[in-house]
Amino acid sequence: MHDSPGGRPISRVPARPLDGRTAVVTGAARGVGQALARSLSEAGMRVALLGRERATLLETAASLAGPSICVVCDVTDRSALAHAARRVETEFGPAAVVVANAGIAVSGPFDRTAAELWQRVIDVNLIGSANTARAFLPQLTAARGYFLQIASTAAFGSAPMMSAYCASKAGAESFALALRGEVEPDGVQVGIAYLHWTGTDMLTGIDDHPVLEALRRNQPRPARRVHTAAQVAEWLTRGITHRAPHIYAPPWLRWCQPLRPLFPALVARATRRELRSRPSEDMSSPVEVLGAGGRADWNSYRASRPAPPPDR
Repeated sequence: MHDSPGGRPISRVPARPLDGRTAVVTGAARGVGQALARSLSEAGMRVALLGRERATLLETAASLAGPSICVVCDVTDRSALAHAARRVETEFGPAAVVVANAGIAVSGPFDRTAAELWQRVIDVNLIGSANTARAFLPQLTAARGYFLQIASTAAFGSAPMMSAYCASKAGAESFALALRGEVEPDGVQVGIAYLHWTGTDMLTGIDDHPVLEALRRNQPRPARRVHTAAQVAEWLTRGITHRAPHIYAPPWLRWCQPLRPLFPALVARATRRELRSRPSEDMSSPVEVLGAGGRADWNSYRASRPAPPPDR
């Protein structure tokens, strides 16, 4: 603390406020989680990488600038998360930053999406976030830390053919807002990150995907830009450093918040126009899990389920 020219005290922000502290990132094997783990490591943090893909987690850990540990963990498994939390505290001390980033998406008509697959998206993106908070909240309380919920502009206006993803991200935002009020008195701060089009494998072949291509085409030109995972991670790290209540990636999204009541009607109008102007088979793309990370989660989940009894 020092005095300003006018004699008023000014708090000096440390040059590297994250240095030497512990961060936990779920969904760290790929995409934004992977890029964020690297960015936080470069900021001086010890990073615990949680994810479903052991080989990819180890590759990411090997690329980090500082100390790290990898924990293969399904965020829908509370016991596995409790084990991960114990390991993080034993090896690195209490987590000061926890990022609930793990997420998957499925695209396709609701009535053609298997109920189990639709629920899996909700379980990973929403229930998994709550499980992550539950497992690490004691550590965050001890460290007076920061919990970051990765949300999406999908929470602003729900898109057809993406019902599970949009519902899960809207729910995750609402969960984080409720949690913020509960934990603030204990010194824990909760941030929500709103991500727009980000160049991860979830968006591979975006222009060949009729649903995602139509969504982008109906947005204003600046909103169509796809940002790299590294750039998004830089924005997230900046927000984490300042314990921001909201992080926008890209930053101009903050100006969309006051307009949110308009977005559902705008999306519905664009959707009606698309559905009327294009053959139904063009818009009714096959139901699919988007991205290699999502497919890895879905395949692991199905492999862990008991086989159905044989027909008699």
